[in-house]
Amino acid sequence: MSVDKAELCGSLLTWLQTFHVPPPCTSPQELSSGLAVAYVLNQIDPSWFNEAWLQGISDDPGPNRRLKVNNLKTILQSLVEYSQDVLGHPILEQHLPDVSLIGEFSDPEELGKLLQLVLGCAISCEKKQEHIQRIMTLEESVQHVVMEAIQELMTKDTSDSLSPETYGNFDSQVRGGDLLRLVCMPCPQLVLLSEEKQSLVQENEVLRERVGRSEGEGAAGLTSKKLLLLQSQLEQLQEENFRLESGREDERVRCAELEREVAELQQRNQELTSLAQEAQALKDEMDELRQSSERAGQLEATLSSCRRRLGELRELRRQVRQLEERNAGHAERTRQLEEELRRAGSLRAQLEAQRLQVQELQGQRQEEAMKAEKWLFECRNLEEKYELVSKEKERLLAERDSLREANEELRCAQLQPRGLSQADPSLDPTSPAVENLAAEILPAELRETLLQLQLENKRLCQQEAADRERQEELQRHLEEANRARHGLEMQHWLNQQQLSELRAQVEDLQKALQEQGGKTEDSTLLKRKLEEHLQKLHEADLELQRKREYIEELEPPADSSTARRVEELQHNLQKKDADLRAMEERYRRYVDKARTVIQTLEPKQRPPGGAPPELHTLRTQLRERDVRIRHLEMDFEKSRSQREQEEKLLISAWYNMGMALQQRAGKEGAPAHAQSFLAQQRLATNARRGPLGRLAPLNMRPTDKH
Repeated sequence: MSVDKAELCGSLLTWLQTFHVPPPCTSPQELSSGLAVAYVLNQIDPSWFNEAWLQGISDDPGPNRRLKVNNLKTILQSLVEYSQDVLGHPILEQHLPDVSLIGEFSDPEELGKLLQLVLGCAISCEKKQEHIQRIMTLEESVQHVVMEAIQELMTKDTSDSLSPETYGNFDSQVRGGDLLRLVCMPCPQLVLLSEEKQSLVQENEVLRERVGRSEGEGAAGLTSKKLLLLQSQLEQLQEENFRLESGREDERVRCAELEREVAELQQRNQELTSLAQEAQALKDEMDELRQSSERAGQLEATLSSCRRRLGELRELRRQVRQLEERNAGHAERTRQLEEELRRAGSLRAQLEAQRLQVQELQGQRQEEAMKAEKWLFECRNLEEKYELVSKEKERLLAERDSLREANEELRCAQLQPRGLSQADPSLDPTSPAVENLAAEILPAELRETLLQLQLENKRLCQQEAADRERQEELQRHLEEANRARHGLEMQHWLNQQQLSELRAQVEDLQKALQEQGGKTEDSTLLKRKLEEHLQKLHEADLELQRKREYIEELEPPADSSTARRVEELQHNLQKKDADLRAMEERYRRYVDKARTVIQTLEPKQRPPGGAPPELHTLRTQLRERDVRIRHLEMDFEKSRSQREQEEKLLISAWYNMGMALQQRAGKEGAPAHAQSFLAQQRLATNARRGPLGRLAPLNMRPTDKH
């Protein structure tokens, strides 16, 4: 029976795809180049179709028909040689395809013939069991077509190669057909049948040899013997055929049982598939129900939020009605204010001129106040210098008196050598002998006192020079600190004046807004808090000023209590600064919140016919107030930084002065036992005059300088 080559081509394409070769092999056009067929032959028998042979195939012929035909010719020639040399049976002329039709038109019939030859090589090579197993994995329809192609190929081979005159050959042909029908049996049975086929082929060859020899002999007597022998062999072959038939029946029964089991398994598989589909459907339904429950929860939450928003909307509507009523009142008030504004238009220019004059006078007053503060500071500096000069004068007078006393004592000591020189003119008082004599005549206490006075005079001169230098340096630092302090106090006073003016303006604006009804209870509460924090800020500033005055009045002692007191004051200053910063931060927050409330209320207060000019004026005043407040905050930051620098300078000056006094006290305390009576009295006098001299500049009046 003949197989349709087009259908055979499609089935063999499916079979070729099981080799998983690199070139594509899904359509006849892809196989027309022959590259995929060459890779399949390389996998079928790598020893014959080796890499060297594979390299002779063009890799990418493309649309070049000549290269495709050359590749197909090479493959066909190799297939013919492989069938003759390796498999041992030649390929008939009717099985050879036309490679030109394949390369040019991708003819399915000719391509089916070529793939049928490849299939014959696959089931006849050494790896035929593997290829048969691969065929068994295909679909049943594809297996049926492939098996028919194998039967057609082997049937034509056996019918043409064996002579019908030989009975043994006919029997082997029948056996070959049976083997073709049993090619789809399990692998162990195929192995047994192939071994039986080999033995039958060998017996057939032996019979052929015997027939040949019998024809050569030509004896009639031998013919009967051979006939008997052939009959006995025929009986044996019939018995073997019966045995194979019985085995085939057994295999058929087993195959039926296997088919029945396969049917049962397929039915069970269908039931399990239906159950799996039902389970998947239930799972999908569960997922949908879960999503529905989640969606229901979300909808409930949305419903609750909508209810809450509905309540808020009702509240907002009530507020809108109240605001509309208030807006109507504001519109009436705005109309009245417009009338008053038209009446007050004539006075506005005069008020503006007076305001400019007031600003100029305020600027002049500030300049005069700065000049007065400067002259007052210079006056205080001159008073302090006068006090220092008077102290220096008193000290010099006391030192002059002490030097006069010492001079009197020295004159008394020198009178005796002069008396001796007048009594004896031969004695020269300038000679060493006279000097030694005068020194011997002087009392020992007087000589010791004289030496001590000389040493003390030198030490006091050196100490006076060092003290004068330190005093000048400290005086210079103190003058700079006082000058900076007075400047900062003046700036602080001016800032306080500006702050009071701004507060007055804020109060005026608040009164105007209260008259217009543009402020709510929240803004009133914010303004009250703002005033309270401004009052606290002012009190903290006064407290800081009192602390600074207290630091200036303090006298640094010569022990470690100064450092402790300075640390305490620094700690208090840091706490006050932290409180001030916190208050400033709260003040800024309140101002921002008040500004936000005002900006929120302004659109609600705007009448339908547009904003009146008075509201624009109030907004302008509010903006000016905000600008002034920001300038005031910047000035306050500057004054605070200057105050911190002033405090640091004062603390460093007092610390340096305390260290200098401590060092001087240490130096003076060491030789205290060797000081004279006059030096001790002088130190006591200076100690008594120190506090009085420091208090004198504070209690001095302008009349005291004269």
